[in-house]
Amino acid sequence: MKVLVLLLLLAAMTAVNANAQRPRTVDPGATNTTAPKVAPAPPTVKAKYEGGVFGHNSTMEGTLTFDDNGDRLVFKNKQQKEVFFIPYSAVTSAFADTQKRQPAAATVASSVPLIYALPAKFIKTKVRYLTLNFNDLDTHVSGITSFRMENKEILASVLQTLAEKTGMVARGEVYIKKRPIDPNP
Repeated sequence: MKVLVLLLLLAAMTAVNANAQRPRTVDPGATNTTAPKVAPAPPTVKAKYEGGVFGHNSTMEGTLTFDDNGDRLVFKNKQQKEVFFIPYSAVTSAFADTQKRQPAAATVASSVPLIYALPAKFIKTKVRYLTLNFNDLDTHVSGITSFRMENKEILASVLQTLAEKTGMVARGEVYIKKRPIDPNP
């Protein structure tokens, strides 16, 4: 009798569990296209290149410029010399990234063997990055690159402006460029 009750209880739990494990149905047309509007980005913003473009391995400070005449995003160094560019057509996705980093002074202070060094271990700053995924069909170069921005407002405005200029749509917090549907699969 106990075995029968145990088997019935096990069957009931399995039925409830199997019912809960069904996949959700997702509306394919449900994309977040109502992203909050922010102020448009200025034509040139200060940025620090963090790497990712073929042939440019070292980090460098400079400016990002929206070149609407050439349909491209241009990075210039401190001397305003053009270092590289990414065509708008090559940008496939973009998003804003935030990371917590410990400043160099806090790292040094935390390594000093004193009781006062303990609070220095908890000092963190937020670093904001514009991360781009690109695929240039002309040169067959693709990659992921990031630019360090000054603050949250500038990052949001640059991301929104870049999304509008490249024709990307919001998918949550990430902007992506939809591929054209091939009529002949």
